[in-house]
Amino acid sequence: MTTMISKVYRAFIKAGVPEEDARGAAEARSTENPATKKDTVRLERNMAVLKWMAGATLAGVVAVIVQTFLRLSAGWHGNF
Repeated sequence: MTTMISKVYRAFIKAGVPEEDARGAAEARSTENPATKKDTVRLERNMAVLKWMAGATLAGVVAVIVQTFLRLSAGWHGNF
């Protein structure tokens, strides 16, 4: 076992997991693929798009609220 796998294994044992289950979980953890730089860049781009979408939505909601407030404060009581 590598150092990282043995740390995970020891943590499972310390938590009271049976030895066979702890070894299996540690080995399964070692075969997972870590995120690559390409994955990180793609995630950052997606997050940027989501931030812009959230900002545009918030701006639209604020505009509707302000417009409604201005109409009501000006004495406009027509149909919405």
